[in-house]
Amino acid sequence: MNDEPSAVDDTQALEDASQSWLLDGQGGGRQVAWGQVADTPPADPAWLWVHLDYSRPSVQEWMYRHSGLQELTVEALLQAETRPRCVPTDNGLLIFLRGVNLNPGAEPEDMVSLRMWVGERRIYTLGLRRLLSLDDLRALIGRGGGPEAPGDFLVMLVNLLLDRVGVVIDELYDRVDDLEAAVVTAAGPAQREQLAGIRHQAITLRRFLAPQREALNRLSTERVSLLSGEHLLYLREAADRLTRLVEDLDAARERAGVVHESLVSSLTEQTNQRMYILSVIAAIFLPLSFVTGLLGINVGGIPGAESSLGFPLVVVGMLLVAVGLLLFFRWRRWF
Repeated sequence: MNDEPSAVDDTQALEDASQSWLLDGQGGGRQVAWGQVADTPPADPAWLWVHLDYSRPSVQEWMYRHSGLQELTVEALLQAETRPRCVPTDNGLLIFLRGVNLNPGAEPEDMVSLRMWVGERRIYTLGLRRLLSLDDLRALIGRGGGPEAPGDFLVMLVNLLLDRVGVVIDELYDRVDDLEAAVVTAAGPAQREQLAGIRHQAITLRRFLAPQREALNRLSTERVSLLSGEHLLYLREAADRLTRLVEDLDAARERAGVVHESLVSSLTEQTNQRMYILSVIAAIFLPLSFVTGLLGINVGGIPGAESSLGFPLVVVGMLLVAVGLLLFFRWRRWF
């Protein structure tokens, strides 16, 4: 009797940490409770998609004991850090992908890890944070326009991930365009900070998208029963699309670098102009300071000290010297 509450608690913990869909093989499906996942194998043509929060101890224990996968495969699915790759294992495909993080308050380049094992009758996806591409896929299933087979699931999910990546890269391009226009009109520290953010975002996105491109290239060449020739063709197109996105990302980073150089050049030119003006002013006041310093010494014999016209004459003389220096600088094209 002591074991029964524990089993109920485990079932509830798994229910809270999972979302499961029984797909009908015709593009539709329905969400099912955890008990149906554990106890009822899907009958042809239906198949099962189970999404799990891999950080939960109950999920980790269930994966080792009841998922039907080899221990090495489960260890790979539960590891803390992943890199995009594709490996055939357990009569299926072990796939690691990354999606942009579009959750509220998150940075897109803080990419969300998605681990999955795709088999003939069952698919496991594991994640820690919400991935909007999975929400898009659930919406398609709810409308009856979802995948009809595990191979379709893989193709549709890859394209939904790339749709979100494309939106982020387009926004990155728009930000670079805005900064290019801003540099022409006004350059300042705010623009430099924005450019630094764009370059950091592009570098971080490329860090995961480049190996994801290699993973899709590998996936598009795998000869497994769950991927038909049509699936492989779609995956090759997705790999080509991701290649273009990575190239766009590189172009955006290079454009940001060019804009940054233009910004630095503009700021340097502004600084030089200000320093030049200050140098001209200092050159004008240097002889005037010498005259005032000379006349300000407290010794006898200063010319005009006893005359009421002494001060006006000195002021007029210094003004003439200042005007003469300005004319001289203008004649020499120094100003």
